[in-house]
Amino acid sequence: MRQAEVKRETRETKIAVVLDLDGTGKHEISTGIGFLDHMLTHVSVHGLFDLSVRAEGDLEVDSHHTVEDVALALGTAFDRALASRKGIVRMSSAYVTMDETLAFVALDFSGRPYAVVDIAWTGLEVGGVPVTVWEHFFESFAVTSRANVHVRVLYGRDDHHKAEALFKALGRALDVATQIDPRRGGAIPSTKGVL
Repeated sequence: MRQAEVKRETRETKIAVVLDLDGTGKHEISTGIGFLDHMLTHVSVHGLFDLSVRAEGDLEVDSHHTVEDVALALGTAFDRALASRKGIVRMSSAYVTMDETLAFVALDFSGRPYAVVDIAWTGLEVGGVPVTVWEHFFESFAVTSRANVHVRVLYGRDDHHKAEALFKALGRALDVATQIDPRRGGAIPSTKGVL
């Protein structure tokens, strides 16, 4: 059973995430930030993960803490659901288009967190959230999922399209990387023997 339940509570946020890696894309997402809900829905639907995310945050301050803590909890859920990471594909990438935009995500569940985010935003906000916070989402997710996560918008004009293409690509890349490769026979996909 490749599932995880994560609860994260601070003075700023209260987050609950339930993840099933072997799902069908069922989702129940409510973070108080409509655009974040929309992006996480793409991860679930295009990654075929069953995902529940409930968040209460200090949105009277701004969206930063909620977006960051959701990313941290989601990354933790992936890390726990993958457990020892035996038999997984481990590395994957995906290109996704959305109208005039082309986005790319590559990731590796290497056990070594690292993020590279290369996005030229057009404006200062997308979905009512400062664009810098979306970059922080990917960085936070990389840390707690213990993965290398590289995201890039190759080109595009509309910031909504850029974000949406990135989150769809994240879902597709996560789907492939988390799958079990039957040829591995349950072995750790690493020359080190551990991830």
